[in-house]
Amino acid sequence: MTTTTAPVAKIALVGDRSPHVVSHARIPGLLDALAERDGLVLDAYWVPTPDAETEAFGAFDAVWVLPGSPYVSEAGALAAVRAAREGGVPFLGTCGGFQHALLEYARTVCGIAGATHAENEPDGEDPLIAPLACSLVGHEGIVRAEPGSLAEALLGAERSTERYHCAYGPVARHLPALAAHGLRLSGHDEDGQVRIVELPGHPFFVATLFQPELAGDGTRPHAIVRGLAAAAVAHAAGTASRRVSRPSAG
Repeated sequence: MTTTTAPVAKIALVGDRSPHVVSHARIPGLLDALAERDGLVLDAYWVPTPDAETEAFGAFDAVWVLPGSPYVSEAGALAAVRAAREGGVPFLGTCGGFQHALLEYARTVCGIAGATHAENEPDGEDPLIAPLACSLVGHEGIVRAEPGSLAEALLGAERSTERYHCAYGPVARHLPALAAHGLRLSGHDEDGQVRIVELPGHPFFVATLFQPELAGDGTRPHAIVRGLAAAAVAHAAGTASRRVSRPSAG
């Protein structure tokens, strides 16, 4: 009798690592829990945002742009998002990662060159990402997933309670342009504000304004984090399969 084990998947953790960012401190425990509880083994590499400007993300099985903005390099965060989106690499963006996923999509896909983040460019005339009317730092709230969305499939329910630690979010009037170009606005809070986006047709491209890495005590990874890990392992398995099936030279 033979047994098979899931491959180890390489994940890029993009962000400027700091002991003062709670979500960064949660990562080691989450990786251990994913391996022990779900059999999803991720080999994690921290990529500071300045290094992300030139990183070859195609060598990874997943990219997670973590909270911790303002990033040292906005360009690096955007490069990580773009590489994962265009390369079909499983992607998760949380909090600042969500904000920069929208920013990258607006600029690259929608052609909105003037899309800005008010935290990075406070003098911008018409930002895509602006200060929230009410800060969500330390806030918990209901998020409703759109029927038939990947978000709903991951959460296993139409609604869930999620934790935030952010003070910036998308300006609603700009979001129809992103949706018109294919980005699905798949989760909203009780006031109808967008809190989850995803990209149909991509192996796994999800971004949340809330921080799923802060759910619970870290011993039971959030469903969205498990979804990213499963997608990363599937990506690694597919890569290994392609290597095996590639004909030898000679």
